[in-house]
Amino acid sequence: MENCKLLVKGIVRSNNKFLIVAKWYDDCIANPYQWQFIDGSVGHGESPDAAVIRLIQEQTGITSEINRIIYTWSFMVGDTHKVGIAYDCIAEQDTIILSEDLNDAKWITREEFAQYIDNDRVLQDFLKAEY
Repeated sequence: MENCKLLVKGIVRSNNKFLIVAKWYDDCIANPYQWQFIDGSVGHGESPDAAVIRLIQEQTGITSEINRIIYTWSFMVGDTHKVGIAYDCIAEQDTIILSEDLNDAKWITREEFAQYIDNDRVLQDFLKAEY
C-alpha cells in the first residue's frame, strides 16, 4: 500500500528580508532549537496554497500572500513518501506573534542565510532562486 504525505514550506519575505524561526529539533543536542523557515503538513482536503498561508498565520501571526513556488523536494521515512513544495510568500506586515511551538523569530537578509540555515540542501535550493 502506498503512503504519501504532502508538506509545504513558506519562505516569507518583507522589505528585502526573510523570516526564519527557531523551532524545536532535538533535546539531545546542545542547542535543541534550529533556525528554519515556516513549514508543516497539508491537511486532509486542504490545498497546498491554503496550507502554507494557514501555517504562516498560525505560527507567526503574519498575513501573507503567495508570490510563486520556489522548489520542490521529496524523501522517504520508512514506507512513507514525503513530498514538499516551497513557496515564496510576501508578508503583508512584519510584526511577529509567535506560536507556542516556536522559540524565536527574526528577519534576516539573503546574505545571512548561511549563518542560520544548517540544512545544506535547503540552503542550496533557496540560493538557486532568483531574488
